[in-house]
Amino acid sequence: MTIPAALHALAPAMTEWRRDLHRHPELAFQESRTAAIVADRLRDFGLDPHTGIGGTGVVAVIDSGQPGASVALRADMDALPMADESGKDWHSTVPGIAHTCGHDGHTAALLGVAQHLAANPPASGRVVLIFQPAEENGQGARAMLADGLLDRFPFDAVYAFHNMPLLPPGSAGIAAGPVLNGYIIWDILVEGTGGHGAAFYKAVDPLQAAARLAVEISSIAGRYLDPAESGLVTACALQAGTSHNIIPGTATLAGTLRALKPDVLALLWGRLQQACTGVAALTGCTITCTPAAEVPPCVNDPAAADEAAAAAATVLGADQVVRDHPPYPFTDDMALLLQAAPGAYLFLGQDSAMCHNPAYDFDDALLPKAAAIFVEIVRRKLG
Repeated sequence: MTIPAALHALAPAMTEWRRDLHRHPELAFQESRTAAIVADRLRDFGLDPHTGIGGTGVVAVIDSGQPGASVALRADMDALPMADESGKDWHSTVPGIAHTCGHDGHTAALLGVAQHLAANPPASGRVVLIFQPAEENGQGARAMLADGLLDRFPFDAVYAFHNMPLLPPGSAGIAAGPVLNGYIIWDILVEGTGGHGAAFYKAVDPLQAAARLAVEISSIAGRYLDPAESGLVTACALQAGTSHNIIPGTATLAGTLRALKPDVLALLWGRLQQACTGVAALTGCTITCTPAAEVPPCVNDPAAADEAAAAAATVLGADQVVRDHPPYPFTDDMALLLQAAPGAYLFLGQDSAMCHNPAYDFDDALLPKAAAIFVEIVRRKLG
């Protein structure tokens, strides 16, 4: 393993930043404290951060002053609406909100890169540091792009990393082509006529309709999707009712559908709409299904994946770089940045509970490794 001494020296600071962010998690588009800390640290490093991009996004540029390419490095900042059951001394102090996906680590690692590159700028071109809000709801990258990210801070290539408990600790997964599903996050409103639980025949029960619809949703992929294709539809929330003797007037469902191919996403979305229409006709309820966010599949450029793999091999050792891992069923709006410029999304293994598990915590040992891989990518591309 080869990590520059300067980045080894930054490991304690990155760990301190990460654990502070872990104690104070913030949800999508509410990352005001996180963004302020990021901007303050960047100023401490002698950089001039631009804030409020796409809501709470922060961008800083490290310019060599010489002609050359522009390389973007991206980290996401938001947390999840769930409890922290990691049992660590730095557990979340905010009830019901936790960094159980590792974005605290992504932010801290990119801050370490920022400090190192500010003191050791590239020989040519420039580095664009992107601290993105709202990855968890799939809207942050789109918001930054809509706010002029590409016009204000153009880049020729873009890279990011994610911690991955499905990979062995100490390894990096860097595949070419599709690496993550695209998705459509959906919300369903079921409207009926409420009433007394004993006079159900006088009501149009949205709870029963929602329950039937949830069962139909669970069967869509198995019934309509070619087994050779990859895709899923999952209902993750069903809410209705307030008491044991009141039939509610409305019910709601929420969930996600995911696939590696846009045409499969379209197929699943169409079948979901048809299921809503069918249950509405069966029950007499009005059922409305709307997309809350859409993100395309995350696709690594082959040449950029090769460059990232070479950088990871320099830092971790060639035997620790996995080039043929299958696409993961998760989704990340890094996909939108990869549509804007060629690049790669890489995964760093750790031994832990799975992301989005209340016991999950980012492994601080990844911080200098991730920072060193980013710095090595910049060195290879910009000198």
